[in-house]
Amino acid sequence: MSLSRRTVLAAGAIGVASALAACSDDRSGRVGAMADAASDPRRITYGDDPSQWVDLHVPDGASRGLVIVLHGGFWKAQYGAEYGAPLAEDLVARGWTAANVEYRRVGNGGGFPATLDDVHAAIGAVAADVTGPVVTLGHSAGGHLATWAGARLRFDRWSDGPPLTHVVSQAGVLDLRAAVADHLGDDAALAFLGDADAATYEQADPLTQVPLDVPVWAVHARDDDTVPYSQAEAYVDAATAAGAEATLVEVTGGHFQVIETDSAAWAACVEVLDAIG
Repeated sequence: MSLSRRTVLAAGAIGVASALAACSDDRSGRVGAMADAASDPRRITYGDDPSQWVDLHVPDGASRGLVIVLHGGFWKAQYGAEYGAPLAEDLVARGWTAANVEYRRVGNGGGFPATLDDVHAAIGAVAADVTGPVVTLGHSAGGHLATWAGARLRFDRWSDGPPLTHVVSQAGVLDLRAAVADHLGDDAALAFLGDADAATYEQADPLTQVPLDVPVWAVHARDDDTVPYSQAEAYVDAATAAGAEATLVEVTGGHFQVIETDSAAWAACVEVLDAIG
């Protein structure tokens, strides 16, 4: 894997998001029914819990590949997949197949490892037969999940699913130890991890999992006051030092404009995807 670290600056953007964006021991990898296969998007369930579903948006004509959208909200139950829906809608208009994932969060059965089980199962439900790029794109806590998904197959618990080809983290929580130490999101990382030991961090923390075998782009604003820019810097520095292909994409617009589809920060994410497929 080549060594790559470059910083891309995006111009200031307009608009502010209206609200904050990003366990059992059994796997939740069973794929359920596809509700109304003729609808757009198509809802696919991958378990019995009301939060175990994916909305699949399919473009007209040939697809450029699959982008799996993972919403943020510090893994908390009060924030859901409605934050990912505009991104999926924008991506399908650009020719991508887009999967907007809902998953169990802290407060409705999620946390470590159940949330990770759900992300793994959702990827399996939509990516098993995909040809072409399979990209995870996640914001905030979803950036953590998107990047974690790039490492998941190395663990026995999640070893039976389709691989990713690329990862895009938008203002992602990529260093869980620092997130705990800094009390991000009113101790959201601590609530997600529970009584964490070294094995928990090994399985859940993207920084602990470098280097990945797939390229990672960390798109982050230096003026982010929710998840600090240092999260992206630390991850990219560690990843590239370990020989991974990781790119820091610096934008402006705080924590939320990376998920505002009329912003320059989102345009920087689209530029990353354009380079992929």
